[in-house]
Amino acid sequence: MKITHNILPDNFTFPPLLKAASNLRDYNLGQCLHAHVTALGFLHHNPVQIGLLEVYSTCGKMNDATKVFDEMSHREIVVWNMMINGFCKMGDFKTGLKLFKRMGQRSVVSWNLMISCLAQSKKDGKAFGIFREMLEQGFEPDDATLVTVLPVCARLGDVDAGEWIHSFADGKGLLRKVISVGNSLVDFYCKCGNLEAAWKVFNEMTKKNVVSWNAMISGLGFNGKGELGVELFEKMSRKGVTPSDSTFVGVLACCAHAGLVDKGREIFDSMTVKFKLSPKLEHYGCVVDLLGRCGHVKEAYDLIRNMPLMPNAALWGALLSACRTHGDREVAEIAAKELVRLEPGNSGNYVLLSNVYAEEGKWNEVEKVRVLMQGVGIKKNPGQSATTG
Repeated sequence: MKITHNILPDNFTFPPLLKAASNLRDYNLGQCLHAHVTALGFLHHNPVQIGLLEVYSTCGKMNDATKVFDEMSHREIVVWNMMINGFCKMGDFKTGLKLFKRMGQRSVVSWNLMISCLAQSKKDGKAFGIFREMLEQGFEPDDATLVTVLPVCARLGDVDAGEWIHSFADGKGLLRKVISVGNSLVDFYCKCGNLEAAWKVFNEMTKKNVVSWNAMISGLGFNGKGELGVELFEKMSRKGVTPSDSTFVGVLACCAHAGLVDKGREIFDSMTVKFKLSPKLEHYGCVVDLLGRCGHVKEAYDLIRNMPLMPNAALWGALLSACRTHGDREVAEIAAKELVRLEPGNSGNYVLLSNVYAEEGKWNEVEKVRVLMQGVGIKKNPGQSATTG
């Protein structure tokens, strides 16, 4: 930092600079500013300490953040929240939870932060436990709490808790005011298999966005109602709602589950022609799944071969599965070889290739695969078996 015109910075100069360093995630700039505030005697100014803490926690430098935190004489709730978030982002949920338990005062944001961090790491039991504790201590959940907890309830299969949240949200007017709450409830009921309740929430939502439609379309496909999902997609288009990438993943999955090959082709083509969206690997995966399930193996292979993106193992795996279902040994061999090439360390791929050769009676090739596995140091995992001659 260059000081000119003999105008020295004061303690109010540094908080916005530290905020900028945090936004840039620039650890080196943060350290440089830290050195300046120390030299100028501003280190114990509370806004400066908060700024330093934000830089270090944002950059994942929790040892530095802890040193600043320990030196603070006054710690506001926002400071505790920063520390908890920082540790949780680094995967240290144990320390984050310890800090949360140490807090003298908490805000709803504090509870939401802890629940969200645990939920994102799939520590659903602990996340739900914190939610229950929040209620027991008299804190009222807000819309962010509900949106975070509903997926936890779905993964835990806790229907009663989800229904309680539905009732609470309805009573507080959150269903009418906050679209994300309605979306989360639709998703929750779909994942729990209660399509009737999902439809009811969806239809009663006074405002919907593309996520609302996506949740209902995907939920219908997930529950084996692919044709209804396609119908809902078409209704969405008629209402002038512009579909997103996720919409197409959901409706193409509906086509796959319902075996709607022609409709799937039409919808996939509309992505680029009508909606000017470039298909991603997930979309190609849905179409390969659709074509493969319905026996159009050669078409699925041609799609993979000619797609502008590099196909991944999931695509070749889906094609191989279709080949074995429908008896296309030629394409199965190609798919199995591609799997071995993409994942040379996965013993299961060698077993699949060996089995393909065995089904064709190519016993010399079976032996070559076994030798290849030995050559690269691959051992067959327990439970896997290769057909041998």
